[in-house]
Amino acid sequence: MQARTARIWSVIHTWTSLISTVFLLLLCLTGLPLIFHHEIDDALGYSPQADVRPAGAAKLSLDEISRAALADHPGNVMLYMGWDKDEPWMVSTFTNKTVTSDPQTTVVKALDAYTAKPVGLLGTGPMLVMLRLHTDMYLGLPGKWFMGLMGFVFMIAIVSGVVLYWPFTRRLDFAAIRRKKSRRVWWLDWHNLLGVVTVVWALVVGGTGVLNAYAELLLGVWQRNELTAIAAPYAGQPTPTTLASLDTVLGNAMKATPGMEPAFIAFPGTPFTSTHHFAVFLRGDTPLTSRLVKPVLLDGETGAVSSTSDLPVCLKAVLVSQPLHFGDYGGMPLKIIWALLTVFTIIVLGSGLYLYIARRRKQRRPARVTPDAAGIAQVSR
Repeated sequence: MQARTARIWSVIHTWTSLISTVFLLLLCLTGLPLIFHHEIDDALGYSPQADVRPAGAAKLSLDEISRAALADHPGNVMLYMGWDKDEPWMVSTFTNKTVTSDPQTTVVKALDAYTAKPVGLLGTGPMLVMLRLHTDMYLGLPGKWFMGLMGFVFMIAIVSGVVLYWPFTRRLDFAAIRRKKSRRVWWLDWHNLLGVVTVVWALVVGGTGVLNAYAELLLGVWQRNELTAIAAPYAGQPTPTTLASLDTVLGNAMKATPGMEPAFIAFPGTPFTSTHHFAVFLRGDTPLTSRLVKPVLLDGETGAVSSTSDLPVCLKAVLVSQPLHFGDYGGMPLKIIWALLTVFTIIVLGSGLYLYIARRRKQRRPARVTPDAAGIAQVSR
């Protein structure tokens, strides 16, 4: 019975690994530079740089910054306005032809909060290429869902590998590498060792990757439930054409959530709010609460607070998992650890593919027949 169970788990491990290997290699190879995307952007000159300003200068109003963002793109509308907690002098703006236009045509700018001068275009450079390959392979939402599926298959491969590890290595010392055996056995020992070393990390990164891949689905559930209930009194009404002052909107939102700072503002009609409301998302000031946001919905025409509520647990999990996926919680030491574990995972994936090919070749190779064996076979006929 145990032998049969082991064979079943072996089949599961073999095929889930084979199905996901190519895509997991792509994720690892693109994810490795993304761990250091801030540092790479800085080195290549793609990071926004603070503008020179006179001493004692005051920040401009949000409405002035909004007008500056739209000045070079007549006919566009604002979608989002956001703030980086590490760059308080900078405001990020997102504009497009309409709130329902193709997201790939969105213009993302970084503006100086004191002068409203552009200090760089966000989402450009080689790291953007790596990010698109990593998240959706330039296939949009279907690509994200497919990569999420591959991440789920990879997690099954990890679990099945853990189940198989003990039966296949119980007679060996932990971390034993049989150097005097064949090359295939040598690679098998390294495959098992690095697989065990990275198992917890791989489950964490794989799980967070799957969660992020289906973030749009979770956001859709929140829209259909909570946002629909909040926007019910405005059902049938058109999107406001005259919007409240952004400074009024942000001021009212911060009064409703004391002790928090703004993360971003979503304009009416965007996916993070209803067609009639601004949504101001605010965050805390600790390493954990700075990753979690609290939405405040405000009337698009008056700026009055309509609702304050917490995000559902599933969306909170997405927000917490995003920096964990790339090791952004612990500074450079954690990034280096994440990078080393990624390299180990690449070796595990490559060695697993080699072991499968080597085993198939061995199975197809005809058995050698010695003269003695041939004679015995002749006598036995």
